[in-house]
Amino acid sequence: MTKRLAQLRSPLELHEMTVRELEGLADEIREALCNLLTIRTAHFASNLGVVELCLALHSVFDFRRDRLIWDTGHQIYPHKLVTGRYDRFHTIRTKGGLMGYPNPHESEYDLFMTGHAGASISTVLGLRSGDDLLGESDRHAVAVIGDGAFPSGMVFEAMNNAGRKKRLLMILNDNKMSICPRVGSVAGYLDRLRSNPLYAGLKNEVLKVLNHVPMFGDPVERFLAQMKEAVKAGLHGGMLFEELGFRYVGPIDGHDIGLLRKYLKMVKDAQQPVLLHVVTEKGHGFQPAAEDPVFFHTPPTLKQLEAAPATAPSKPSPPVYTVWARDAILDAMQRDRRVTVMTAAMCQGNKLEPIRDAIPDRFFDTGICESHTVAFAAGQAKAGLRPIVDIYSTFLQRSYDQIFQEVTLQNLPVVMMMDRAGLTGPDGPTHHGVFDIAYLRVFPNLVLMAPGEGREVPMMLDFALKHDGPTAIRYPKATAWESDAVLPDIELGKAHVLSRGRDGMLLCYGALLGECVEAADQLRTGGFDVGVVNMRFAKPLDQALIEELADECPLLITVEEGCLIGGFGSAVLEVLADRDGPRPLVRRLGIPDQFVEHGSRSELLADLKLDASGIASTFRLAREQCQV
Repeated sequence: MTKRLAQLRSPLELHEMTVRELEGLADEIREALCNLLTIRTAHFASNLGVVELCLALHSVFDFRRDRLIWDTGHQIYPHKLVTGRYDRFHTIRTKGGLMGYPNPHESEYDLFMTGHAGASISTVLGLRSGDDLLGESDRHAVAVIGDGAFPSGMVFEAMNNAGRKKRLLMILNDNKMSICPRVGSVAGYLDRLRSNPLYAGLKNEVLKVLNHVPMFGDPVERFLAQMKEAVKAGLHGGMLFEELGFRYVGPIDGHDIGLLRKYLKMVKDAQQPVLLHVVTEKGHGFQPAAEDPVFFHTPPTLKQLEAAPATAPSKPSPPVYTVWARDAILDAMQRDRRVTVMTAAMCQGNKLEPIRDAIPDRFFDTGICESHTVAFAAGQAKAGLRPIVDIYSTFLQRSYDQIFQEVTLQNLPVVMMMDRAGLTGPDGPTHHGVFDIAYLRVFPNLVLMAPGEGREVPMMLDFALKHDGPTAIRYPKATAWESDAVLPDIELGKAHVLSRGRDGMLLCYGALLGECVEAADQLRTGGFDVGVVNMRFAKPLDQALIEELADECPLLITVEEGCLIGGFGSAVLEVLADRDGPRPLVRRLGIPDQFVEHGSRSELLADLKLDASGIASTFRLAREQCQV
């Protein structure tokens, strides 16, 4: 059989295909997704679930001109396959290859780099408004948003402002999932919509009549208008959305291409915003993924899954920082009933399932609602609890105002555990957690910590839970380095000096400490006397130690897996700028003023000279400058 997917040159070709031909193309796309998983880990179940929806959209609209935003963006793979990127699809999520999220640099069909949830409705509304103002009101604007992202506050802010925009379509992709099973009242509301057979069967016929009933006028018209609303209320469906100004249509089967095309054509030129409720199955077409969509969100490769078990147990690999954090949180909650933990739909990513199962009354999954999460934690802290907000660094940005107003301004003992701080590898620039040092360092009252090795994670959490004020602990998505050193207790603003050197010192904040130790060993082999400090705190800094080192050695190199502007190295420079004594040469290593593309963490660290070799090279060059 001829492979249509490989021959597809433009999504416009989908307009001429029959439903049967599109169904065959859907099978080919699923085959391509499964083939990808044989060579690398990738977002999988979510992409399997939107294949038919993607094909239906591209067979009805012309997105060279019409607008399409995929919310969150990790379900973009079918879209990439039909928009001219089939030949490069095997490179996805590799350095120099296709990005695993929408990327305007790759294609005119990608309008935004979308890696955070909930913003699609606002951006599509902005596109729709801009087109209207520029005299291009014939363009259609479409946003595809999942039910997991739907409760985000921005979604309702956008819907509140949508007014009566024409050709504005919001597609609610309802698969009963976020990454983990979704939570909250909106999820329950969608369940009721989906399970009401009376509503699903009757609404289309009722609307044919009701759409001709006026909403105002003489007493008869007013009576009919009241009857219209009564019928809609009795049918339950979509009243929340209808009251916000959206015409609710659905729910419909999101895997029936013919039905999807029919409904998309029906609502395409609606004179008011439309919410089309589409029901899909995450992992559809691959039974293991459909049965366990949580595991198959980003699973290991199929070869790893199919590998036979080893005949003898292998040596366990060192734990990742996330496991260190999870175990420390569980231990703290078992010791102190005041300790709670909350996450914003990242239960699986933060490996919190054992805590959720063991202590469900003090575990809170708020859904993709980070602003609410942090404000909720502030309320718990005010009431006398010790809440832990366990969240990705890149997503904590979404709660910036609440960190300011509800936490640091009130000086409340909220602990923020920032997973995925630093470079997150193949997820790319939307997910790299490289800005938190800079965006948090400006707040009074807030203590910033970063473990240099895994054993420090529980020590820092214990310190934070005893500290009478807000704290933040950052750590990467990486295996935790461990030293043989005896670790001193955590003291506020005190660093841990691993070694001292006459020729210079490496001041490390966070999980690149192992790279610094290795770099120092390389330099000592080359004849340099180099010391290493695990700084532990970015705020408050160990100012006394920094000034002492400035008096003793000619060169200080700061190392951080965060942005250089406003980061840890900047804080060290501020200390030196405010003193009257000697000022050694300072070189800062970190993330430059650019968005870092995707690639493996080791590749990116090497490119940025943040691995042992790069740190040693920077030291040698700086030491030569000291001697000039």
